[in-house]
Amino acid sequence: MNGRNISLNLNVRGLSPSATLAINARCNELMREGKRVFKLGLGQSPFPVPGIIVDALRNHAHEKDYLPVKGLPELREAVANFHRRKDQVNASPDGVLIGPGSKELMFLLQLVYYGEILLPTPCWVSYGPQAQIIGRNVKFIHTTWEERWRISHEGLRRYLEQENDTYRPRLLILNYPGNPDGDTYNMEELQRLAEIAREYEMILLSDEIYGQLSHSGGHFSIARFYPEGTIISSGLSKWCGAGGWRLGTFTFPKPLSWLLDAMAIVASETFTSVSAPIQHAAVHAFRGGSEIETYLCHARRILKTLGNACASILTSAGIRVHKPEGAFYLFADFSPHTSAFKSRGINDGRELSERLLLDTGVAVLPGVDFERPLEEMTARLAYVNFDGAQALAASKQIPLDQNLDDSFIQTHCADTLEAMKRIAVWTTS
Repeated sequence: MNGRNISLNLNVRGLSPSATLAINARCNELMREGKRVFKLGLGQSPFPVPGIIVDALRNHAHEKDYLPVKGLPELREAVANFHRRKDQVNASPDGVLIGPGSKELMFLLQLVYYGEILLPTPCWVSYGPQAQIIGRNVKFIHTTWEERWRISHEGLRRYLEQENDTYRPRLLILNYPGNPDGDTYNMEELQRLAEIAREYEMILLSDEIYGQLSHSGGHFSIARFYPEGTIISSGLSKWCGAGGWRLGTFTFPKPLSWLLDAMAIVASETFTSVSAPIQHAAVHAFRGGSEIETYLCHARRILKTLGNACASILTSAGIRVHKPEGAFYLFADFSPHTSAFKSRGINDGRELSERLLLDTGVAVLPGVDFERPLEEMTARLAYVNFDGAQALAASKQIPLDQNLDDSFIQTHCADTLEAMKRIAVWTTS
């Protein structure tokens, strides 16, 4: 056994399975033992795939041929039009690359790019491990609760000035609305970040997988302000509820076509091309239309109402949390209770999450999984453990110009509210 461990690549030794997948497996194991578990660990959209897209997949199930490595031409056109329409960027079909999930595309980007990776934290659980696997130099830039867990232009400039190397090749990854925090950037913040990126000639990977789940419906892309240096990442997993379909997209500006071409070469030697039926169905998703827009409006309204209610419950218990602006996450800061936790034998964020699961049945992920310090008492809560199909159907009976009331989420998201109440009671007990 020891010999086998030694034979592992140094970059892989010590890595664990992805935290989100591991917590889901742990929850399923506890449930098989007959325990009641509130699954706030895995961030998967609760909503069904829109019917028009499911029908398209069914109609294209017979498609069996290998497709071009960069993707089905009709899909690349649809993705480019999507970003022109939604993000007001001059996207071209020639700049679109289709992959088996944006996660795989991010891995390939880090593989072919030669510079260091800049990651504001808290950040998605796989950015850092992917860089470690490949052997890339990663620099973490920690943000604070007061900054709403977002990197400010002042913070970015301060970090870069300390580095004293203006033109070092760098790739900055921004994710907004954010996983794990549910916060986003406004137009002015993006403009200022874009100015610094241009000044330092950085490449930006703008991970906008949750863009269409911005609760206000008013998502902005930094590519509008730094088009020549920004890659937009999107896909079907979050806004379309199709995580298991595994289809992601990268959209490159012309000056970065060399990166797209390099990734396509590696793709040709690895996954070859994405499933043909999935790509044909995805054309209908990215073309949009009234059915999909209505679906998104209802999904956003449900998530906003539930997210605000969850934040209020936690805040009432003295837990620091911002009301979410998008996606379906809260990044909770339990630090006001640090002394009380230590008296209960809870000394860091991982112990906090473990005890919370054992004592209450609520599964969350500790901040350390999102590149925060181990001793920090933070955790991510994914408030999606409700029947999305049922909630969506009920929301469609209520005009979109009306707000959902407390009775709606009490009826259709009861387990999620119960989980938050259990957290609040456990924290203050």
